[in-house]
Amino acid sequence: MDVFTLIAFVSTCFLIFLKASTAIDSISPSEPLPDGKTLISNDRSFELGFFSPGSSGNRYLGIWYKNIPVCTVVWVANRVNPINDSSGMLIVTATGDLQLLSQNITVVWSANSTKAAQNPILRLLNSGNLVLIDGRNGNSEASLWQSFDYPSDTLLPEMKLGWNLRTGLNRRLSAWKNSDDPSPGDFTCEIELQGNPEWVLRKGSKKYFRYGPWNGISFSGVPILSPENQIFSYEFVSNEEEVYYMFSLKNKSLLSRIVLNQTDYAIQRYTWSEETRTWKLWLYLPDEYCDKYGLCSAYGNCDSTQLPACQCFKGFKPKSPDGWSSGDWSQGCVRNKPLNCQAADGFIQFGRLKLPDATHSWVNKIMSLEECRDKCLQNCSCMAYTSEDIRGRGSGCAIWFGDLVDIRQFQSGGQDLFIRMSASELGSKRNETKLKLALLIAIPLAALLAMLILFYYFCQSRGSSEERIEEKKENDIKNEGQDEDMELPVFQVATISHATDNFSLSNKLGQGGFGPVYKGKLVDGQEIAVKRLSLSSTQGVNEFKNEVKLIAKLQHRNLVRLLGCCIEGEEKMLIYEYMPNRSLDSFIFDQIRGKELDWSKRFGIICGIARGLLYLHQDSRLRVIHRDLKASNVLLDDEMNSKISDFGMAKTFAGDQTEGSTNKYAIDGLFSIKSDVFSFGVLLLEIISGIRNRGFFHPKHSLNLIGHAWKLWKEGNPLELAAESLGECFTLSEVVRCIHISLLCLQQNPEDRPPM
Repeated sequence: MDVFTLIAFVSTCFLIFLKASTAIDSISPSEPLPDGKTLISNDRSFELGFFSPGSSGNRYLGIWYKNIPVCTVVWVANRVNPINDSSGMLIVTATGDLQLLSQNITVVWSANSTKAAQNPILRLLNSGNLVLIDGRNGNSEASLWQSFDYPSDTLLPEMKLGWNLRTGLNRRLSAWKNSDDPSPGDFTCEIELQGNPEWVLRKGSKKYFRYGPWNGISFSGVPILSPENQIFSYEFVSNEEEVYYMFSLKNKSLLSRIVLNQTDYAIQRYTWSEETRTWKLWLYLPDEYCDKYGLCSAYGNCDSTQLPACQCFKGFKPKSPDGWSSGDWSQGCVRNKPLNCQAADGFIQFGRLKLPDATHSWVNKIMSLEECRDKCLQNCSCMAYTSEDIRGRGSGCAIWFGDLVDIRQFQSGGQDLFIRMSASELGSKRNETKLKLALLIAIPLAALLAMLILFYYFCQSRGSSEERIEEKKENDIKNEGQDEDMELPVFQVATISHATDNFSLSNKLGQGGFGPVYKGKLVDGQEIAVKRLSLSSTQGVNEFKNEVKLIAKLQHRNLVRLLGCCIEGEEKMLIYEYMPNRSLDSFIFDQIRGKELDWSKRFGIICGIARGLLYLHQDSRLRVIHRDLKASNVLLDDEMNSKISDFGMAKTFAGDQTEGSTNKYAIDGLFSIKSDVFSFGVLLLEIISGIRNRGFFHPKHSLNLIGHAWKLWKEGNPLELAAESLGECFTLSEVVRCIHISLLCLQQNPEDRPPM
């Protein structure tokens, strides 16, 4: 049975039901939508009602096209909770919540409005968007809830695929399991947030296909998506508020949709043909062998016009020649000549490419291409760069760190990429044709130059030579003294590179504000964590040394122990003890891992953080203000003991110096222990609730986490803040006391906040 026959079969099931139904144009609290009645848009383009897909007897609430014979569902409400009879009823509550009921009792699906409404009305717009509005003003644009924010497997015109960064809402697609079951399958599509956001398809947890980063005109990996097509236009928006893709139809009378197909593991665009009365397939991705994610692995370039398809870039060779020749490209390519960051590395330009996976990338929208090149050269882990926006003469900067993967070659379209090469590789290529001419000129010149040099040194006094030698000795002694001033071991770059397997991505633990952190193992077997300052860090060598000296003096069981540092060329690294359980945020904000932290463990973590801050503020030789206390900067050892880390923003003042006497504190309060106290209060709420403060807005009253906690405390319901993962086994007095302390720490006036 082909796909169109299957669609026709499904549509027959719908039409039998639809002919017997009656339609309305809105739903209010006084008029529910029972099974057998439908809600239609004003121009009768779309219809909402109950349906049974294919041969299934289950009932679902969904939206489909109204006036075409092939009944095509574009949205389903109760995807994971079907109704097994015809008792379904959709109601709008007086406060503006949607509820889908079975047997008039059981709630199988619900949706909460963003705020209370005095006269809530549910309408189906001509776009296919189901919206809940406040009927007081009748403004359908000011929706309290909309189905476009919670797509199923279909993207319609004017629907956003991507993120609302203010609320944390992620609009993503997930395919139906099959034609009889609209529940989410394992094939998903979403915009991934990273240095350079891009559109990614996943099969389970693994990447399956990338569109490539946005270049101002299109996605570099899909040049077929020309903005000059006659059907649709599209835009990609990435700013501090939102990151999303959206398309619009150029001819409003046309019908077009994007759908995710679990059976074929493909994303497809269909347009409706009035002539044939069928859906025509306009685009199918991935559609080529080279579209498979990471087929040629690191530094491999997939070219569908070549045999074999995988080719190593110029300057690279197969890591496993035997495997490569037999069609096993999993180990990718390696350089012919290794990079030497201290020497003059350069770049080779490659054209018409799908840009590499942008997971480990960085973007600056105002840099020129020349500035971008210089920026890349300043960091030894930067492997490639290009223009962020190719419109006009090009603008902006996009750079990549670590191995370059998932690149393919196009015959037309694509984008230029500048890949880093060693100076010796560049030199051998560039000078090969000029070698003979250079020798003919160089030999006589060298002889003449040698005679001049001998004559020059003969004329120099021995005293001057001795002075230069003595000056060099003094400089050597001075440099040696700098290392001694560090007060802890100084490692070589080669040692750390070997310990981290050349800063392999597989050893990367995370990315902080000042650079990446890698796991490593020294030759004696000791495990370490290496914080490598990024090229964007504004911290200079002197500031870095001051930070190292500061941390070296801090010794406490609730502070991460610094083992050493590395300062060599542009490289600045800190070597810490390795924490096997990573950071606190990986537990408390994860619904699964959060269950590993019962209340007793969370309370122990809270006490450990408090002890660490007390030491910094009061008991250390220098009073220290951390200034960046948050869940990601609290690490956990193998026994779940908490240790404060990352002192890149820390400030100090003498033990007998009061915070109020400093100019810094007088200006803006940044140099105050009370700023750490405030951060501790926020962290307490996050540990107790399992909710991230940043980006949280309560759907009922739009308060953030702090405002929500204050509201519950004033209402006498503080325990509503406790995370479900705490279970029922916790000490009531301890939880309430911690909430009370957190609110004291969060008072607006710093003088009202208690000391640690």
